[in-house]
Amino acid sequence: MKIELHCHTNISDCPLSIDEVVELAVGQGVTHLAITNHDTTKGLKEAIETGRRYGVEVIPGIEMSGFDFERGRRVHILGYFIEPGHEEIETICQPLVSKRHSASEEMVQRLIAAGYEITWERCKEIAQGGTGVYKQHIMHALIEAGYTNSIYGSLYKKLFNRGQNGDKPGIAFIPMEYMDAKAAVQAIQLSGGVPVLAHPGQYGNFEMVPELVDVGLQGIEVWHPLHNEEHEEQAKQLARKYDLIMTGGSDFHGEYGEQPVLIGSKSPGIETLEALKARRELIARLK
Repeated sequence: MKIELHCHTNISDCPLSIDEVVELAVGQGVTHLAITNHDTTKGLKEAIETGRRYGVEVIPGIEMSGFDFERGRRVHILGYFIEPGHEEIETICQPLVSKRHSASEEMVQRLIAAGYEITWERCKEIAQGGTGVYKQHIMHALIEAGYTNSIYGSLYKKLFNRGQNGDKPGIAFIPMEYMDAKAAVQAIQLSGGVPVLAHPGQYGNFEMVPELVDVGLQGIEVWHPLHNEEHEEQAKQLARKYDLIMTGGSDFHGEYGEQPVLIGSKSPGIETLEALKARRELIARLK
């Protein structure tokens, strides 16, 4: 029995549909699958029904793109057992989804102006069925046009470089305004969900844990493809200190992932899922 608690579909930045992802999960022996697309609950009801057809329990989830304004760092917050379409989630996420799509259009126009032979129409076609165009879709178009053979590589770094450490920003880099990570935690709880800090080792979010706990954080992602042993140990220590559920997931993005991963490869076990369900019941009673 495998539990997958961090997985994306073509509704955000993975090229595979809900059906394809669920089918792949079945092939890997996954029995419980959380769909956690970025900043949207679109498709979750459909995903639950698809899971039933395949004999997989699909957990309605989300990964919200937050920010730690005090330390200037991105912070991703996972939400489990959220209510699809809940007003609190939509209110905080919809402006970000719109901004991301608009920023992507500006990125493409900059690339066209620089001589890259791609079109905005093609990028939209590649992203069809989702909430908008992501950088991965733009890179997909660049691969089709023969400029590179990988999503993440030297061209990606050249075009989308943030301009840190004295480097000049890439020609297609546009800074995004993310939501307050604390507000993301609160919105997930208000929607009936269980908020969990995603991959804190990736963005250096360990220092923010006490502040997130104060506003309702219930778990921390320990096992993740981009976590090393030190990250795992730090996350475990914080989980013990603040009574947080230790979770894990493959952060599956298919061919759009930063590295190849298998769905279910970071399964935290059925005990973790039961703990998340218990917290969901507790949150519901306290509302």
